[in-house]
Amino acid sequence: MVMQQYLLTYTGVVFALYLHHIIRAIEVPLDLPQPPTITKQSVKDYIVDPRDNIFIDCEAKGNPIPTFSWTRNGKFFNVAKDPKVSMQRRSGTLVIDFRGGGRPEDYEGEYQCSARNEYGTALSSKILLQVSRSPLWPKEHLDLVEIDEGSPLTLKCNPPPGLPPPVVFWMSSSMEPIHQDKRVSQGQNGDLYFSNVMLQDAQTDYSCNARFHFTHTIQQKNPYTLKIQTKNPHNETSFRNHTDMYSARGVMETTPSFMYPYGTSSNQIVLRGVDLLLECIASGVPAPDIMWHKKGGELPTDKTKLENFNKALRITNVSEEDSGEYFCLASNKMGSIRHTISVRVKAAPYWLDEPQNLILAPAEDGRLVCRANGNPKPTIQWLVNGEPIESAPPNPSREVAGDTIVFRDTQIGSSAVYQCNASNEHGYLLANAFVSVLDVPPRILAPRNQLIKVIQYNRTRLDCPFFGSPIPTLRWFKNGQGSALDGENYQRHENGSLEINMARKEDQGIYTCVATNILGKAENQVRLEIKDPTRIVRGPEDLIVKRGSLVRLDCRIKHDSTLKLTVTWLKDDTPLYIGNRMKKEDDGLIIYGVAEKDQGDYTCVASTELDKDSAKAFLTVLERPERPRDLELTDLAERSVRLTWIPGDDNNSPITDYVVQFEEDKFQPGLWHNHSRYPGSVNSAVLRLSPYVNYQFRVIAVNEVGSSLPSLPSERYHTIGASPEINPTGVQGAGTQKNNMEITWTPLNATQAYGPNLRYIVKWRQRESRESWSNETVRTTRHVVWNTPIYVPYEIKVQAENDFGRAPEPDVIIGYSGEDYPKAPPTDIRLKVINSTAISLQWSRVYPDTIQGQLKEYRAYFWRESSLLKNLWVSKKRQSVGFVGDRPRGIVSRLFPYSNYKLEMVVVNGRGDGPRSEIKEFTTPEGVPSVPRYFRIRQPNLETITLEWGHPEHPNGIITGYNLRYQAFNGTKTGRTLVETFSPNQTRFTLQRTDPISRYRFFLRARTQVGDGESIVEESPAPLNEATPTPAYTKNHVDIATQGWFIGLMCAIALLVLILLIVCFIKRSRGGKYPVREKVEVLDHEDHKVDDPSFDYRSLESDEDNKEPPGSHTSLDGTIKQESDDSLVDYGEGGEGQFNEDGSFIGQYTVKKDKEETEGNESSEATSPVNAIYSLA
Repeated sequence: MVMQQYLLTYTGVVFALYLHHIIRAIEVPLDLPQPPTITKQSVKDYIVDPRDNIFIDCEAKGNPIPTFSWTRNGKFFNVAKDPKVSMQRRSGTLVIDFRGGGRPEDYEGEYQCSARNEYGTALSSKILLQVSRSPLWPKEHLDLVEIDEGSPLTLKCNPPPGLPPPVVFWMSSSMEPIHQDKRVSQGQNGDLYFSNVMLQDAQTDYSCNARFHFTHTIQQKNPYTLKIQTKNPHNETSFRNHTDMYSARGVMETTPSFMYPYGTSSNQIVLRGVDLLLECIASGVPAPDIMWHKKGGELPTDKTKLENFNKALRITNVSEEDSGEYFCLASNKMGSIRHTISVRVKAAPYWLDEPQNLILAPAEDGRLVCRANGNPKPTIQWLVNGEPIESAPPNPSREVAGDTIVFRDTQIGSSAVYQCNASNEHGYLLANAFVSVLDVPPRILAPRNQLIKVIQYNRTRLDCPFFGSPIPTLRWFKNGQGSALDGENYQRHENGSLEINMARKEDQGIYTCVATNILGKAENQVRLEIKDPTRIVRGPEDLIVKRGSLVRLDCRIKHDSTLKLTVTWLKDDTPLYIGNRMKKEDDGLIIYGVAEKDQGDYTCVASTELDKDSAKAFLTVLERPERPRDLELTDLAERSVRLTWIPGDDNNSPITDYVVQFEEDKFQPGLWHNHSRYPGSVNSAVLRLSPYVNYQFRVIAVNEVGSSLPSLPSERYHTIGASPEINPTGVQGAGTQKNNMEITWTPLNATQAYGPNLRYIVKWRQRESRESWSNETVRTTRHVVWNTPIYVPYEIKVQAENDFGRAPEPDVIIGYSGEDYPKAPPTDIRLKVINSTAISLQWSRVYPDTIQGQLKEYRAYFWRESSLLKNLWVSKKRQSVGFVGDRPRGIVSRLFPYSNYKLEMVVVNGRGDGPRSEIKEFTTPEGVPSVPRYFRIRQPNLETITLEWGHPEHPNGIITGYNLRYQAFNGTKTGRTLVETFSPNQTRFTLQRTDPISRYRFFLRARTQVGDGESIVEESPAPLNEATPTPAYTKNHVDIATQGWFIGLMCAIALLVLILLIVCFIKRSRGGKYPVREKVEVLDHEDHKVDDPSFDYRSLESDEDNKEPPGSHTSLDGTIKQESDDSLVDYGEGGEGQFNEDGSFIGQYTVKKDKEETEGNESSEATSPVNAIYSLA
């Protein structure tokens, strides 16, 4: 990341540009009387385009508004007499219009503008108007230039004199640029210099071209044609690698000689402030090198530049210190020469003290100073209102003393404009300065109550422009303090500005500037606010990412919260377009699916109205490489070829590998195979080839990102054939039927066939039979041998062959003919019950000759015949377990407890099962039950909790009862554990609670005589005030008891209860058989019979069976319940089921859905008044 910080305030930037002229003469407000001041004029040397109208600028200000007049060549120019000439309105700018015809050259000359009002006259500089010229090249015939090889040559250009002078360059007649170097180069005068001519210089012609600025035209001179006389006319290429090219050509080597300037010394005059250009061009064989030196000192490195292959020395912005002697040294291996150039610096006039406008009060003294320097020393001439001061009316308050005019005891009415002209032979300077005598009280020219904002520790300036005559004195105060501001951090300027070198937090406040003179005072306030700088605390980092990935560029910014922050992103220093794939966030930029075009410099720019900060990072996008190209096959041989390719662009991720692929057109045309892999540093490889393959190659480049597209394929190369060198692999022999053997193998591929008509010789015979080999030649990948004995070993060989011969003798493979089903079952089967879900088996193994194949396993088939629980339906689906290998024992597991089973065994080989053994019967003992089928907890009110559960789905024995353990808890606090036991038929329990806040955790499990089953765990619902937090009472809270709808609902319920009482009274008066409570209980039992298929109908015979156990409603703090110290973890399992009084299971052994059970139980507990009415009907 590159951090670039710009912490100058915007006003500070303006301030930095203003420093060089901050102390200026005070400007007179335009609403006050004042002499004219020239504000705009054309340059002194004014060259115009003859195709356009001419505008000569002259603008001025003053009060009253000035009038303008012109002189041309020192004489009055009457604008009104020439219809082509006019002056712009409210300006003195001359407009010469040629739309109606006319010659611009007729208006060339020296123009000067005068601006005058009643207080004086101001003059512009003398403007030399010239019309641009681009004359044609004079016609000339250029003869053929014949010259000896090795001789120096100068081709003259002599361009036509244009205004301004044209730009010169050399080209051939076919507009091809002339190659230039230290041997051939163009001089500053436009000529083309050859230090020595060589044979190849005659291969083109040479034409000088002149480009004119205003007309934008190029004129071409007739071309020069060279004829080189050489002593050795061999072709150029025969000497190109020769160590001494000139001697090989027969060209004599020579010492350097100057072609320009001539001789050993010369003089040059340059004006101060322009560029000095010194030039030395030398001939010689070989071409000389040029070096520059200054006598008695070093070249000024800060403004020196070598040009034109060191043949030119440029010194910019020349000053008097650059005078002296310079010499150029031209040298080659034959010697060196020197040329000395004496440089004298002259100077046109330049200001030392330029006269400034002078504002004086009546009876006040003052002076105008005009000091200039130059070489030679300029002369100073004073003018007043455009006339020489010597011929002006006398003024007793004015005294001229050389370059100074002194004014004493000036009075109103003596205002005028004075001109100072400083001139020498190289030019002149003209300055206007008026003297204005005014009597004006102080005034502040700036807007009132300005607000200046500045970044902390930056430099700032508080402006307070003022005016008055006499010139007021100005003082600054802060926050109304009595003493004026002073100190190192403050700097006051004559124009009223207060500069603060380093703005600190304590500098914040209200500043007051007060201007005072004898006529009064004026003041203004400026409020200064110090702001925190804008900083990028975490900028983007240089990233290298893969194409398609997600990129985040950070830009976390800290800035002054009172300033509006603007964050912009640049890409490659131009504004970034935020498209669909980009997301600009407050602290960064996200780019989704980075593409190759996203690579570049990213700059985050955080800016406010006062400052800005930026941070830059480079994003490198890694892309799959471009595919290789230009594949070439060389070094062709019988079994090898060299493949060469040109790598493609690696797209910022170095190529790590090249994958060479091949395709052949006989076996699998169009299918490409990997041939070999090579490091990314190579682009040529020798490929090993197989005989009789028509190869075609392509190359894939691989880098960290992925693989390139395959290259275009190479030309094809067909190798000659040969006999196979390897035989098929994966040879196997196995029977598919009991009287055959199928021989299979993996065939040879295209690079292993080695010749046409590939075939396979298949041989076989019984092992250890000493019989001769049977054989068959096939072209497929299999062969079937029929009429074989059952499961007999065979020796097998498969050999490859083509038209060129056979492969080496193959290895012998052992295979087997087909199998038949086993003939005998296992005998003497003995079983032993291990536990309620597993038994162990033992048997006698069969004789090997009865297996008739390869023994796979002994397999036991078993099925559940019945359950020891009455009326329990069981599935009799047969199950099996295998015992791999020749073994006499095993274990059968995952049985159901408390059940009758049957079992039989078979022998299994590759063909299938043998005959079944005799059936064995066994019974599994009783086990522990599974969890209850469901467990529901209801909380109808805050006093009771109702529990309901179902019998275990898998009783695994006779259910003897249920155990319930529970404990209260509130957050992390828990109460003691309490235990309840229930009979097998009880599936309900109601708990009376004394603590309405705590919740309860219940653990329920069923039990048999073997023990307790798995437990099911549930928790009571959360209290209403816990599940739904009650909001705090506010003034907008509504009391429900006062709502109309609630009062209406209560009335409706009361009416319904009254109707219910009336109906009950009528039924009893008619002699009804049952009280309401008994009728509801009967209906409740009927509902159970319908909803629960496992309901015990005999439970209706005894009222005692329907009663809950004594003490079931005892509260937690009662003394009847039994406490338990056991951990609740021990009761994590349980079961469910439904039994008769004797403990036998009744009903179908099915699973019921919770939804159906819930609906059935809810329907059996009708508590609404409507259900009560139906029950009485």
